[in-house]
Amino acid sequence: MQNKSFLLLLALSVAVFGVITTEIAIIGLLPKLVSQLKVTPTQVGFLVSIYASIVAITGPFITLMLSRFNKKTVLLTILLVFVISNLIYATTDIFNLMLVFRILPALVHAVFFAVSLVVAANSVPKEKSAGAAATVFAGVAIGLVLGVPLSGLIADHVSLAAAFYFGAMACVLAFAGVMLFMPSMPSIQKVSFSSQLSVLRNGKLWLTISTVTLIFAAMFSSFSYVADYLMRITHLENNSISAMLILFGVCGFTGNFVFSNLLQKNVVMTTYAHPLLFTLLFLLVWCFGFSPLMMCILTVFWGALHSSGLVVSQTWLMREASEAPEFANSLYMSFSNLGITIGSLAGGWFIAHFGTHSVVLSSVIFTLLAYISISLKHRSDVKTLQIEQGLA
Repeated sequence: MQNKSFLLLLALSVAVFGVITTEIAIIGLLPKLVSQLKVTPTQVGFLVSIYASIVAITGPFITLMLSRFNKKTVLLTILLVFVISNLIYATTDIFNLMLVFRILPALVHAVFFAVSLVVAANSVPKEKSAGAAATVFAGVAIGLVLGVPLSGLIADHVSLAAAFYFGAMACVLAFAGVMLFMPSMPSIQKVSFSSQLSVLRNGKLWLTISTVTLIFAAMFSSFSYVADYLMRITHLENNSISAMLILFGVCGFTGNFVFSNLLQKNVVMTTYAHPLLFTLLFLLVWCFGFSPLMMCILTVFWGALHSSGLVVSQTWLMREASEAPEFANSLYMSFSNLGITIGSLAGGWFIAHFGTHSVVLSSVIFTLLAYISISLKHRSDVKTLQIEQGLA
């Protein structure tokens, strides 16, 4: 039984890698797509922005619509959509057709993560749910850091079509894994839309949502420009930057599991510690970013803290909305995408006004704001507990 659970978690992690690669690999393939589709770079860039926008806007609502269906059927259908989308990317030279097949997977992106995280949590004992989420998020860590360079490498040395076939193959493998190792999971309780939406009346939930948004803003305010930082401030060459990003990804993979273990021991203290450690890390990068040796060392911790932000923020949010887990996870996906957008814009603003070296300071602002939101939420929890004990 434990082996089957592990294989299911592995299949979900591969699926996440395929989904994330489908979303972001286009970033590294933009020049080749301009030639293939015979459009401007701005139009091709729209293929990236439209995806993130749709995920952020529609995620919770489509998750509610599909919450009554069998979870296995939902996951398999979504993976099939991603397989077909990658095959379309590989074979079409029609921009509008490609745009349609960017919109379709974006519509079910949040649903995929919402259901995957619930399935992962249900596949293990409750006390190990953070570890299960970390296994799923390992696919995110690898996809975020390696999805773009791997796809670019395949496009450069084989063909553009092969890069998209690579994404399709990852989703096919995940489809087979889910088919084989995931049991049928029909919706036993017919939960109404209104009962799930009722979690939004909880003021403390909005504090956890703000924490998710701020942590992701902190993560991507600097990470969006990490290659530029390593080139302009640390003065590394392209090969060294690629090696540093691989190191970042490997350490991110490890950091997920380190922090999941810490969360299982003490959720509150681990969540408190994360933005403080992140703040210290960014200040050290700001101080020692000129040194290749120091940046190599700091990248180890940067990768670990960056990727662990996924499982830390998701666990913090789920504590407040456990009665509607799929809807809560869809909120997580929407507001994490909002955080990515805010962080990227803030980082770009800092670079434009204060230079590349200052971009890590924009992340410091977001980590400190995240710490404040965590503190407010925890104080509210303590006050509620005191009132309940007083009434008892």
